[in-house]
Amino acid sequence: MLSILNETKTKVFQQEQLTVRIFPSIQEMGSAAAKEVGDQICRLLESKPEINMIFAAAPSQNEFLSHLIHDKRIDWTRINAFHMDEYIGIHPEAPQSFGHFLRIRIFDKVPFKKVNYLNGLAENLEEECQRYADLLTKHPVDIVCLGIGENGHIAFNDPDVADFNDPKLVKVVELDPICRQQQVNEKCFMTLDLVPKEALTLTIPALLKAEWMFCIVPFKNKAQAVYQTVYGEVSEKCPASILRRKENSSLYLDPESAERINL
Repeated sequence: MLSILNETKTKVFQQEQLTVRIFPSIQEMGSAAAKEVGDQICRLLESKPEINMIFAAAPSQNEFLSHLIHDKRIDWTRINAFHMDEYIGIHPEAPQSFGHFLRIRIFDKVPFKKVNYLNGLAENLEEECQRYADLLTKHPVDIVCLGIGENGHIAFNDPDVADFNDPKLVKVVELDPICRQQQVNEKCFMTLDLVPKEALTLTIPALLKAEWMFCIVPFKNKAQAVYQTVYGEVSEKCPASILRRKENSSLYLDPESAERINL
């Protein structure tokens, strides 16, 4: 069923368990997503001493994060933060590091109780995966704020490595060419050969353990992935399609990312 919120011309409809919201601009998309995430944080903190959140690192999240950090209602000192993926072999202070991306946009902007970083330079990557998995087990996730890649990935679960029934919470993956080229297209790296070929990622089951999932996806280059997420087969061929089977999941789109949505 489609509903239109007249005051903003926002279009809202349900696709299985996924609530899809299309906004007139990227600014309205980011502001609305931040407001709804903030609302949910405040609701959870009414009944819990602390909560745990996972954040995505990508240009698609900029508008959302810029609004979220200015929400004065949120008691950040009661929130533990995680991020969902990290390149292997990239220094944590490098601009391309996902930890660095989030540090300058949110992790250092508000007083989290604890920020937990993935270490892409760990000497033993399997031990690093287990360390982070243990942290996620100790701190069950309440909210995930994520995006969708051009190939439909969530975190670094590209179609070739995505597994809806993955036994692991964190793993080492090889990045596919579409995923790596996207990093160049978005100006994160100057050339393809500079993009790492491997990364650490939270698995799809790790993300789905969250009670609430807020997926923020602007930009024209995501239109095909959005279409497959909303209308395509629910399968690892488009990992983000699993959101249609997840209760309390919302997808936030701007006009460009929603251009293939038929209403």
